[in-house]
Amino acid sequence: MLSHRSLQVVLITLAVAITASAAELKSPQAFSSIENEQARSLALFREAGKVITHPRCVNCHPDGDRPLQGEMGNTYVHQPMVVRGSGGMGATGMYCFTCHGQENYNPAGMPGHPLWHLAPIEMAWQGKSLGYICEQIKDPKRNGGKSMEELVEHMAHDSLVGYGWHPGRGREPVPGTQKVFGDLIAAWAETGAVCPND
Repeated sequence: MLSHRSLQVVLITLAVAITASAAELKSPQAFSSIENEQARSLALFREAGKVITHPRCVNCHPDGDRPLQGEMGNTYVHQPMVVRGSGGMGATGMYCFTCHGQENYNPAGMPGHPLWHLAPIEMAWQGKSLGYICEQIKDPKRNGGKSMEELVEHMAHDSLVGYGWHPGRGREPVPGTQKVFGDLIAAWAETGAVCPND
């Protein structure tokens, strides 16, 4: 029978292992054995979908005029009440940067970034399937007029996208790294940018 201290160590070790496993993001090389290019493209996007559908991303891609906040399983509407406003920057007198500074302010638990804002409503991901999101991302009428090359650059290097990996104290980051995510998106584009049917 385990002592109380031994049981604590086992539980902590298990929690760390589960967290580490959840935080993994496979590189494009992990899919190189898939010979069919369409199947490989689909597998690459599904892996990138672990980032795209994570609350860190969905919270700023809401299906409405209010941002979301919170983690997996308990995402809720932003408090205090704020709205999308012009350009996704909030309403006059209550712009996003009124509270959200240039960087995370950990003493108050306030996330920050110089360009903090909501994604355009055309890029709402909340409640959407991965297949639907994939088609949105590829559509220049909904993705801000981006070509596939610009889309890859945006995902791989945009600093606001990169916030997902550096959300500040007490917040779960998206899986992997922005580099691996960017590599997945680039490999997906190179293999035909196939979207899931779901």
